Amino acid sequence: MLRDVEDADLPVMRRWRNHPRVRAASFTTHEISAREHARWWAAVRADAGRRVLVYDHEGTPAGVVTYTDLSPGSARWGYYLDLDGLERAGALLAAWVGLERAAVEHAFGPLGLTTLRGEVLAGNEPVMRLHRRFGFVETGTYVRDVDGAPREVVAIELRREQA
Repeated sequence: MLRDVEDADLPVMRRWRNHPRVRAASFTTHEISAREHARWWAAVRADAGRRVLVYDHEGTPAGVVTYTDLSPGSARWGYYLDLDGLERAGALLAAWVGLERAAVEHAFGPLGLTTLRGEVLAGNEPVMRLHRRFGFVETGTYVRDVDGAPREVVAIELRREQA
């Protein structure tokens, strides 16, 4: 289930985002300070083209889904999970699949999108396999600067009729 972010979620969201494995798979790899996180959240709240939701897995907050570049019919999306908590509970795989299912359903349901796009660092094969499982297709690759280093990125896309 996806739900709106509550103020009480913000510290835990930052902790999840700062997990070393989450940072390593992200386009911004440095540890995010409380001040930077607060600026990000203020910008999200002021931008109608962005939406950030919390994923609850079996009643427990377990991840974050972001939609950016929201426009009529399309958006980009990303996510991250509470890796430590889900691994301790033995629920990482189930939550990972559940979050992707919920994000796709939300995109094509309440958000009314026809196209959902994303980007994955090349070499992140587990994430690519999951996306393929949900019908995402690769639409191209490009090189992007990630904290001063060139990294190959795979662009993906899912159309409502493919979901």
